[in-house]
Amino acid sequence: MRWNASSVEPPILVAVVGSGEATPQEESWAYEVGRRLAMAGAVVVCGGRGGVMEAVCHGAVEAGGLTIGILPGNAHREANPYVRLPLPTGLGEVRNALVVRVAHAVIAIGGEFGTLSEIALALKWGIPVIGLGTWTLHRPGVTVPLETVSTPEEAVNRALARARMRWAEG
Repeated sequence: MRWNASSVEPPILVAVVGSGEATPQEESWAYEVGRRLAMAGAVVVCGGRGGVMEAVCHGAVEAGGLTIGILPGNAHREANPYVRLPLPTGLGEVRNALVVRVAHAVIAIGGEFGTLSEIALALKWGIPVIGLGTWTLHRPGVTVPLETVSTPEEAVNRALARARMRWAEG
């Protein structure tokens, strides 16, 4: 079931976060995550630039999906070529909060400190986060609800399951 603008039901939004300078492995994972999300009918939300963001959008668009890029600058043209709905914010890194806030679930792939901020904000707001080759978080005496997986298929399956539960809760 691919995203369909005429659908009665609003789509599931899954944010995919990761580094703008990703490794080939991270880009491969991101492409597959995007493809699988689109095939499931989810909309991909990301920061709209390069690396993981471009790869996830590429996979989603090739599978007929919709991609939203929440951009740090003021220009639509700063989006990667696979963003179908670029949203310039002029907010710089602060836009990381918007990327995760609109999502029903987040998939983090690799990443640097910007990705870590997105993971932290999502967890703070109760948005499920699935990690694929990303940060591990530990604090003595605290259970961190970051779910880790080892394949794009697992990441998408878990993210969609968590997103559907969250969407159903309102």
